[in-house]
Amino acid sequence: MSRKADKWEARARELCLEAGVNPDSRINQHFKHNGKPKSIPAWCAYRDAAKAKHDIAESNTVAISANREYVEYANKATLKIYGDHEETTISQMHACMKYGKVVGGVLCPDGHLGYAQPVGGVIAYEDQISISGIGFDIACGNMAVQLDLPFSKIKSRVDVIARDIASSISFGIGRKNETRVEHALFDDEEAWKKSDMEFYRDKAVGQLGTVGSGNHYVDIMVDDQDGLVWIGVHFGSRGLGHTSATKYIKLAGGKDGIHVAPTILDDTSELGQRYIAAMELAGHYAYAGREWVVERVRQITGGRVTHSVHNHHNYSWREEHAGKKLWVVRKGATPAFPGQQGFVGGSMGDDAVIVEGVESPESKETLYSTIHGAGRKFGRKEAKRRFTKPEMNEWLKRRQVTLIGADLDESPQAYRRLSRVLEHTKGIKVLHTLKPVIVVMAGNAEFDPFKD
Repeated sequence: MSRKADKWEARARELCLEAGVNPDSRINQHFKHNGKPKSIPAWCAYRDAAKAKHDIAESNTVAISANREYVEYANKATLKIYGDHEETTISQMHACMKYGKVVGGVLCPDGHLGYAQPVGGVIAYEDQISISGIGFDIACGNMAVQLDLPFSKIKSRVDVIARDIASSISFGIGRKNETRVEHALFDDEEAWKKSDMEFYRDKAVGQLGTVGSGNHYVDIMVDDQDGLVWIGVHFGSRGLGHTSATKYIKLAGGKDGIHVAPTILDDTSELGQRYIAAMELAGHYAYAGREWVVERVRQITGGRVTHSVHNHHNYSWREEHAGKKLWVVRKGATPAFPGQQGFVGGSMGDDAVIVEGVESPESKETLYSTIHGAGRKFGRKEAKRRFTKPEMNEWLKRRQVTLIGADLDESPQAYRRLSRVLEHTKGIKVLHTLKPVIVVMAGNAEFDPFKD
């Protein structure tokens, strides 16, 4: 049987030869297969480098072909980069900064490649908004609540609580909530009309309160200060947001992909006004969904909510910076104005934190933005190729985390360590450190078409 062609092999072989290595020699990878070191051709070790060089070239091509009408903005705009990043991520961010009436940009320490704009990327526009910058999962965000419930009260019920959450909340492809959720948003005729999303209202009703797959989750966590239980969730506007983004990118003549020009609209244009209305509708919908899920989980755990933290991180707000009214587009970035709190999750095996924005020169430079998570270290396909279930399970066992669902693409090894990311994060202070004890996600057989 012939081997399937690899599109990066030719370039990887060239890089291998440039390094003075025989491409067909065999090397042992650092990970194991069936308990034994896995032997691969030497050129395979240069595959990622070959892809990276290709991606950088694509980003440069996008930047070079930027709309000349806005070159004066691109020349004046400043980009602040925090933390350590792959060269491809930085190139993608620079390419984004060449388009539209850009005033400034920030790449947060948890940044990595995203659709048209890096996750962790923040860009401020004058009188314009970026559809692709916000992305397909409009208003994806985090919500966390503190309960007046010591973990000692539920410690003996951890397994039962985990199973109850998994059976009560719809994850992954089971996108229709078995419980119909009534919400005033569905009666807001003006909001659905202004956004031109009336055709999706019935589906949105059925999907409210579903969580999805990928890196979306429900967590039960324990505060390391007082031992109190916190509930944390991460997901967005589901099919409503995805359908809105897809529709308006197409209407604006934009493209879907990684290395593509951002799709930007003037905020006073008819299309721009409709998209902004759709974004705001998806934002209200995402808030409603996360609030419903948190309350459903609280009913399972018991206890009373004593504090709540809730933010979008795929969204754009009209804000004032340095005396200018701007649209600040945050993709995978949390707003962090002085006194504003945010919930930032790590991986399924790492601590999460509650942070609060502070006033400082650095926070102004970040456009009052901060991280939304630890950030991926390896892509989903690479994580599945690189890691094993026993390795993932051993990590979770050491951390005493009960997991239901998920696959190797969400393994803790696929993510940066949040503690290290926080070292590069400016303009915030950590208020609470939360240790996960229960993590519930979509199962490895689930597929969710709504991109996050």
